[in-house]
Amino acid sequence: MIEILNPTRLPRARRAGALVADILQAVRSRCEVGTNLLEIDRWTRSMIIEAGAESCYVDYAPSLGRGPFGHYICTSVNDAVLHGRPFDYALADGDLLSLDLAVAKDGVVADSAVSFVVGATTTPDGAAMIDATERALRAGIAAAVPGARTGDISHAIGSVLGAAGYPINTEFGGHGVGSTMHQDPHISNTGRPGRGYTLRPGLLLALEPWVMADTADLVVDADGWTLRSATGCLTAHSEHTIAITDDGAEILTLPTGTR
Repeated sequence: MIEILNPTRLPRARRAGALVADILQAVRSRCEVGTNLLEIDRWTRSMIIEAGAESCYVDYAPSLGRGPFGHYICTSVNDAVLHGRPFDYALADGDLLSLDLAVAKDGVVADSAVSFVVGATTTPDGAAMIDATERALRAGIAAAVPGARTGDISHAIGSVLGAAGYPINTEFGGHGVGSTMHQDPHISNTGRPGRGYTLRPGLLLALEPWVMADTADLVVDADGWTLRSATGCLTAHSEHTIAITDDGAEILTLPTGTR
């Protein structure tokens, strides 16, 4: 299903996006060496409930996972890149942590992810990988204009990731959002320009470049959810929800006061 948002609902989408961004910003500011992933999940749960919003994850049970996800945020550490299920793990200095959050507020979903290094130890490889996903995300957003096609976004993202030397997995990528979390169209992280669905005002998209240092292959963790690099290499993930407008792409998942 591809859902086109009525213009009267765009303010709701902005509120949902700001909430997701504010929660991620608050969680990131509290993450330090020794922080437990289950602690992060509890913080997120409290903020979602306090805002009168709904988690898109806790009861999420698609065919790709093993039963309901059961948590409120994805916490992917080091070789884990997507769908990281929180567990009893205390963050160590130098861990590369990706936080991914989707929340429904007033009937509209927003989805965003951020990667960062915990503590004082930052490796050049980790910093470069995060930077590449962030640059690819900016390129994808710039390509998301009315009349363009989903392939134009994919090509823009893939050009940045490929130039940085990273293999690109096409199993998981960006997607439409709206009243539900995962909708068509699928936005691969590489592709051919001029192909795919034509972008039109009212379309909400979650763009999410993610990479693994030396492989495009994934393995599923024993928890049935967490996706890790097949070689155990470092990974990174960045994501924003955008709205296609008459003037181009509007980033919805920016913290309050930065829009």
